Amino acid sequence: MGLRDVLFGRKKLKDPARERLFAISTARITLQSELNLKPAGAAGVCFKSLSASEFVRAENELQQLLDAVAQESGSKVERKSDDMGFEWLVVRDDGFEDLVASVHLIASELQDRGFGPQLLAAVFPFEGGGFDEKRVYWIYGFKPGAFWPFVPTGQGQERDNAEELELKAKLEQELPIEQDLTRWFALFNAPL
Repeated sequence: MGLRDVLFGRKKLKDPARERLFAISTARITLQSELNLKPAGAAGVCFKSLSASEFVRAENELQQLLDAVAQESGSKVERKSDDMGFEWLVVRDDGFEDLVASVHLIASELQDRGFGPQLLAAVFPFEGGGFDEKRVYWIYGFKPGAFWPFVPTGQGQERDNAEELELKAKLEQELPIEQDLTRWFALFNAPL
């Protein structure tokens, strides 16, 4: 599908693939048992900021969404913006399955309310292991329906590519991994 097809309405952009998100729930066992990485108790849903006309409608809907997710799951949900202009819905919950379910519910609700094309990624931080107590992130891209690891070095905007490839190799049997490494974007400014 080319850009020209999308612009002239011949093809529709693909909706986010949400169901593959649940694979992180089972991969958590391998992350904990084999890599000593434990969930950090938070996750985030990142989406593109909205235009001024969309913002008025979305503002009320987003607040309703936050209230509904908090009531249904018991998770704490807050809205934040990062310094790159992206919007975040940050979920905090000590139960990892509840955390994943809340992230899925948020993504589903955003898509059902017409904001699916703005959905970018879900981010799950893990701590511990041999990573000098730094965080390891598993990022889920909603459009490709795939995960990739992100390991910042703590030195500015640098990432540890060797560790990321090692994590890919260890978990590609359990997670749908994005095979195109050029799509493994980093989220240094994630407000988690």
